[in-house]
Amino acid sequence: MAYTTIDDPSAYFQTKVYSGTGSSLGVTNDGNSDLQPDWVWIKCRSGTYATEEHNLFDSVRGTTKFLRSSATTAELTDTNSLSAFNSDGFTVVSRDSVNGSSSEYVAWQWKAGTSFSNSAGANGANLASTGSVSTTAGFSIVSFTGNRDETRTVFHKLNAVPKMIIFKNRASTNGWTIYNETIGNAKKLTLNNTSAAGNCTACFASTTPTSAVFTVGDDGDTNGGSEAMIAYCFAEKKGYSKFGSYKGNGNADGTFIYTGFKPAFVLIKITDNGSQDWFILDSKRSPFNLVDKSLAPNQADEEYTSEANLDFTAQGFKLRMTSIRVNGSGNNYIYMAFAENPFVTSTGVPATAR
Repeated sequence: MAYTTIDDPSAYFQTKVYSGTGSSLGVTNDGNSDLQPDWVWIKCRSGTYATEEHNLFDSVRGTTKFLRSSATTAELTDTNSLSAFNSDGFTVVSRDSVNGSSSEYVAWQWKAGTSFSNSAGANGANLASTGSVSTTAGFSIVSFTGNRDETRTVFHKLNAVPKMIIFKNRASTNGWTIYNETIGNAKKLTLNNTSAAGNCTACFASTTPTSAVFTVGDDGDTNGGSEAMIAYCFAEKKGYSKFGSYKGNGNADGTFIYTGFKPAFVLIKITDNGSQDWFILDSKRSPFNLVDKSLAPNQADEEYTSEANLDFTAQGFKLRMTSIRVNGSGNNYIYMAFAENPFVTSTGVPATAR
């Protein structure tokens, strides 16, 4: 079997940095492959509007509709936000949080690409769902209507077991709830705050996802009664994505985490301390080591420098700070990472170090 089936990760994930104009702007990707995104996560990183909230859009819910990872707000609609998913990027209009004049932005983008629908009773699911999926990249966006009265199953169409699922109740101010394989099916993480991993047997009904369905219990964060829900589901793909954990050593010569690829994007959260932010780092805002520009999904803050310090290597990432934020001695962390290059391509060509 080939080392990876994705030689060009930019076909499925890209980071784009751009300058706001305050008027309609077509943002064009610059990876090796054109990418029509299905999930676009935008944050103003500096300038006049740097303290605007994170805005998350997807093609399943449709243009102009967004959610905020840094808040519990229900889904919002604004025609001046993201107006189009284009064949090579997206278009934003004049909303300050996505395209304000005199501000700098970053957009993280994932491609799914193939629409699907599944009726209740099919494929082991007892709730109907619709969505978009790439089984190659191990990513699906799943829309369903909750039924909080009892445990339910939902088809995700990955044809692989999800390692991580991000849930949001679109209709209410419930928080962002995350299933992560490392912490198990009876605990959750919360994207919109700093909470440590906490018990939640009702979130996923203490049931691990299968290659066909995920399970939701009688919790409004994951299965709101007659409410619209969205779930972003991720399965691991060798050489392209990794969803794992590590233990910090509290040393500037920090822990090395093997991913099997040179990272383009890393999301990190401490799981046993409830006072530390989530952190996103990427290879576009920090094109050379030290990778030290980060944003916190749970905060409407400008870009941080040296709050989370890493090196990106051809095979993973290495912690380069002593702080508990990403490398506390004996502390436990989870991460989500996507590739810039696989360590070895399907033809046996190694990636280059940074």
